[in-house]
Amino acid sequence: MMRIKKIQWPIQRKIFLGVLFIGLISMICVAFTFTGKDDFDVARREILLRRLGHEILLQSGDSVSRVLPIQKISAYEYRIRFEQAFTFQPDSLVKTTQRLFAKDPLAGDYVVNVLNCTDTSVAYGYAISNNKKNDIVACLGRRQPSACYMLHVQFKPTRIMDGQTGYLFGALSVLALVGCVVWIPIKKRKNIPDMEPTGIFTLGTMRFDAEKRKLLLNETSIDLTRTETRVLRIFALSPNEVIERSRLQKEIWEDEGVIVGRSLDMFISKLRKKLELDPRVKISVVRGKGYRLEVNEEC
Repeated sequence: MMRIKKIQWPIQRKIFLGVLFIGLISMICVAFTFTGKDDFDVARREILLRRLGHEILLQSGDSVSRVLPIQKISAYEYRIRFEQAFTFQPDSLVKTTQRLFAKDPLAGDYVVNVLNCTDTSVAYGYAISNNKKNDIVACLGRRQPSACYMLHVQFKPTRIMDGQTGYLFGALSVLALVGCVVWIPIKKRKNIPDMEPTGIFTLGTMRFDAEKRKLLLNETSIDLTRTETRVLRIFALSPNEVIERSRLQKEIWEDEGVIVGRSLDMFISKLRKKLELDPRVKISVVRGKGYRLEVNEEC
């Protein structure tokens, strides 16, 4: 059976993946943090809306009837409904709204419309802004007749989600920058082995032209494959020295991620046959360690 062996990734790639993983975890944590804060503030807002309804009834002299459940129309729109008809003073309504919504961190600009229950026509309305110059409040001092009313409150969307989105995009930009800084050098190093090796080596009476991928002896020329050239170049750089099997596997097949255990043996076998041009040059097995390119200079 063929044996599959995984090759360990370079330390630079591990660092990059570690930074990427930590960054993603950080972004997820930040997203959940923002989400949790939003949920809490929205819950507080609904309580403030009920409090607004309660104070409106008290101002009209009603301390018995109920404020019905707050109706959420959309993410930024709510409707306050009442069990009984009531009357209200616009001045008091505006001041009460401003006082209560000042406690809402999400309430910047908002519009309040007092609607008639029968046809949802607007009986009274006003707009409050963070910039007081943009406030729109009219018809103060005129007490409204007793009727069935409901309050429609619409808040201007806040920039909290925009800030969250900006933070996430900012974090992604940082990760992209880190990726470029770390990954590009890795890619360059990875591409080096794919280029044709340069240099001419003398092996006994043969010449090994790594650039042209050839073994030359007198008029005889033997072509080498790219992988054979890469393997032989490692041997030629350290003749008569033991080259560990793991080193050959790592340097030759590192880009592949996985290797077939018998691939190296196959290429060594092919190289041995091609090196038979000169009997003084051969690749021998060093049991338990690896291989050695033996170059005997004696005649």
